[in-house]
Amino acid sequence: MTSFFEQQAWFDLLLRDGMEVFPDFEQMLPLLTTTGRQVGCLPLMRPHGRWILRSVGNYYSPVFGPIWQTLAGEQVDWADAARSIKQLPFAAVLQMQPLEADGQFLSEMQRALRSTGYAVDRFFCFGNWYHLTQGQTFETYWAQRPSRLRHTVKRARRRLDQTHAWRTEVLTHVSPALERAVDAFQSVYARSWKQPEPCPGFMPGLIRMAADTGALRLGQLWLDGEVVASQVWLVHGGKASIYKLAYVPGREKLSLGSVLTAALMQHVIDCDRVAEVDYLMGDDAYKQDWMTHRRERVGLIAFDRRRWRGLLAWARHQVGRHVRRWLS
Repeated sequence: MTSFFEQQAWFDLLLRDGMEVFPDFEQMLPLLTTTGRQVGCLPLMRPHGRWILRSVGNYYSPVFGPIWQTLAGEQVDWADAARSIKQLPFAAVLQMQPLEADGQFLSEMQRALRSTGYAVDRFFCFGNWYHLTQGQTFETYWAQRPSRLRHTVKRARRRLDQTHAWRTEVLTHVSPALERAVDAFQSVYARSWKQPEPCPGFMPGLIRMAADTGALRLGQLWLDGEVVASQVWLVHGGKASIYKLAYVPGREKLSLGSVLTAALMQHVIDCDRVAEVDYLMGDDAYKQDWMTHRRERVGLIAFDRRRWRGLLAWARHQVGRHVRRWLS
């Protein structure tokens, strides 16, 4: 099963609502098997005015990969993909990120690009915390969490029971309630500590697209008749991805975010029975309380040194590497 972020619908949404400036050049590069059958495509773009090809994505993209149509057990002709990239305009430099550091796509593409004459390197993007459920129930998962987290949520629930009318809910499908939840999410986010969204239409579009495909888990915490915390999770292919969260400041003692996260975690473990919960981007300390494993997302950069622009970019990259090593 492919990732939620390896679907045509995801890239359609990203290009429509999530890019401030459309690229000058966009290419959906076909990925063929060794028998010549197309099984996917690789979305690439040229940033405005740059002589470089990049993977289609930006700050909204927690991981990048090809759009797979089907594999059916056949082998992708990665050498053909690398040769096709090399023939594209502006392909003196190729950069794709963020990628699974131990994923097949990265290893195969890196090997194929080298075989066509590209100089290839990897670079660190960010840490990624996740949890493998291994068939456990939420009760078992919760018992294994740090005591400070469990006590925080327990005290918060008790305080809420004593002082407020409150409840949590999880919305999953298209409905009139979902449209009200979209408005509530935007209101909570606007009042939260987070920077305003650079592309205001992206999150409403993502919520609706995920609801259409059955991937949405939109959690809300109601307090005295008002939504004060909201989180967008995505469930696809046995994985729950924690995509976006926010709460109204001023009630930190109530630990609203933790209470809602616990409710959503219970939902995806006990109801959806996911195999993995993924916190996506970042090494924030609090994520270690909820997750059990860490991995890295990396970038792949390749230089065609037979083109002067590629050779110049490679030389600059090499100098930068040596400087960073000297400073570390």
